[in-house]
Amino acid sequence: MELLVWAGAVLSLLGIGALVWCILQAVKARRERLEGEAMKARLQRVVVVNMAALFVSAIGLMMVVLGVFLA
Repeated sequence: MELLVWAGAVLSLLGIGALVWCILQAVKARRERLEGEAMKARLQRVVVVNMAALFVSAIGLMMVVLGVFLA
């Protein structure tokens, strides 16, 4: 069960890292002062990655909790 906890922790950290990347990309787009369609296209890509990162992080946290309960 220890392996499940560590694997879940790694997944959670990967998800958090991807969330930080999303934040940095959104700030970068804002600093570039993109307008209209360019901003929309950039943020649509960031939103997709953001949702995937949240999913990965949530799965990782579930793995950690499951590993703790089974230990």
